[in-house]
Amino acid sequence: MAKIITFRGKEKEELKNLSVAEFADLTTARTRRTLKRGLTEQQKTFLKRLKVAKKPLKTHCRGLVVLPEMLDKKILVYNGKEWNPVEITVEMLGKRLGEFSLSRKKVSHSAPGIGATRSSKHLSVR
Repeated sequence: MAKIITFRGKEKEELKNLSVAEFADLTTARTRRTLKRGLTEQQKTFLKRLKVAKKPLKTHCRGLVVLPEMLDKKILVYNGKEWNPVEITVEMLGKRLGEFSLSRKKVSHSAPGIGATRSSKHLSVR
């Protein structure tokens, strides 16, 4: 039996029919405050383009809250260097787009270089 994924007790089809104000009541305080203040002009134009788009759209709006009208869409989010594809699912609702396009890489350290430690002082550099 497949697991039915819900967001705060509402299923996917119910969520798609909600207005932004109704969706704001289901979210956390920070997200609710952002949505009640209104979206920026850049975010509004992106959402209009997203409604009619057939292919993935590119955006710099990392602070845009993931809304139910974005469900099942593919968005390319800029992380400062490249465009990362993000497939919007129910679990992402109420979060920001930037949370799914990481801008910093994981640091992986290797062995120290020559001259980095006192013991390597006496090694031959040849």
